[in-house]
Amino acid sequence: MTGSDAMGGPSERFVFFGGKGGVGKTTVSSAFAVGCAEAGLDTLLVSTDPAHSTADVFDQPFGDDPRPVDGRERLWAMEIDPDAEIEAHVAQIRRSLSDQMSPAIVNEIDRQIELAHRTPGAHEAALFDRFIEVMRSSDEYDRVVFDTSPTGGTLRLLSLPELLESWIDRLVRKRTESIDRYEKAAIGERQAPSVDDDPIITRLRERKENFEFAGRVLRDDAAFFFVLNPDDLSIRETERAIENLDEYDLSVRGLVVNRLTPAPDDDEDGRGARFLRARRETERERLATIESTFEAPVVAAIETRVEEIRGGHLDAVAEALDIEPAPAASPESNRE
Repeated sequence: MTGSDAMGGPSERFVFFGGKGGVGKTTVSSAFAVGCAEAGLDTLLVSTDPAHSTADVFDQPFGDDPRPVDGRERLWAMEIDPDAEIEAHVAQIRRSLSDQMSPAIVNEIDRQIELAHRTPGAHEAALFDRFIEVMRSSDEYDRVVFDTSPTGGTLRLLSLPELLESWIDRLVRKRTESIDRYEKAAIGERQAPSVDDDPIITRLRERKENFEFAGRVLRDDAAFFFVLNPDDLSIRETERAIENLDEYDLSVRGLVVNRLTPAPDDDEDGRGARFLRARRETERERLATIESTFEAPVVAAIETRVEEIRGGHLDAVAEALDIEPAPAASPESNRE
C-alpha cells in the first residue's frame, strides 16, 4: 500500500468498497465517487455486484461500458453483468478449443465446461477477466471506484491472482513437456510444433501476466474500505473478511458503519421513541466494539434516512464520509 495523503484520503487510483450483501455498499461507493468527481477527479464507478443498484441510485440505466452520469460532471458509471461475462467466457473457451482439438474431444470438453460454469464461484472466475480489462483500460480516469460483490465473492475474486499463478505455471510446464515429447517422436516430414508458437502456451502466459498485473495493482495501487451495519452478524463477517485480506497482504484502510438508528426528539416519550433510544444504546455499544476491535478506523457512521438515498442525497452521504478524495498518484508512476 502506498498510504494516504496528509488529509486522510487514499492516493491510490483504485478504491474498493466491500462488505456483506445488503449493508449499503452501493450507496457508500456511489457517494464516494460523487465526492471524488466534485473534487475535480475524473471518476469511474464500477459495479461488480449482481444485484446492480447503481442504476437505481442515479435513476438511469448503465451497461457494460462507461456512461456519463446525468447531472454529474466528471463522473461515469458502468455495471458488469455476471451472466453476460460467463457467456462470453464460455464462448471464448469454445472458440479456442475448436482450433486445437478434434470435434469428438471438443464435444466432451464442451459438456464439462457447461458443468463447470454452473458450480459455485463460476461468476467470480468469469468476471475476473473483465475486472482486469477495466483496470487496464482506465488510464483516462483519475479514480476508479468499485462497488464490489458481497464479501465472499469479492474475496474469491481478489485471491485469484495468487491462486492461479502457480496453477498456470504447472500447465505451461506440462504443455512444454508434451511438445518436447512430440518433437522426439516426430518422423519424416511431420512438422513438430514450436513451444514459442504454441497457441495454448501463448494463451496461458497471457493469462498469467494478467493475473500478475492484477496482483500488483491490488497490492500497490488500491485502497480497501468495508461497509458494515451495527449488528453482530455484520461485525463477525467483517472480521473474517479482513483476516482473509490480510493473508494476501491487502490491508483495509477504513470502515463505514451504515444504517445507524436516528434519535427521537427530546420531548418524545411514546413507545416508538423508547424503542429508538433502546436501539441506539445497543448500537452505540456495537459501534464501540467496532472501534476497539478493528485496527482500521471508522471513517463514517451514517444514520438511516427515511427517504431513498439517491440523487442529491448522495452529496450528504459523501460529506459524512471522512475520506478526503485526495488527488490520485500520477499516471506515469502507477499506470502500466
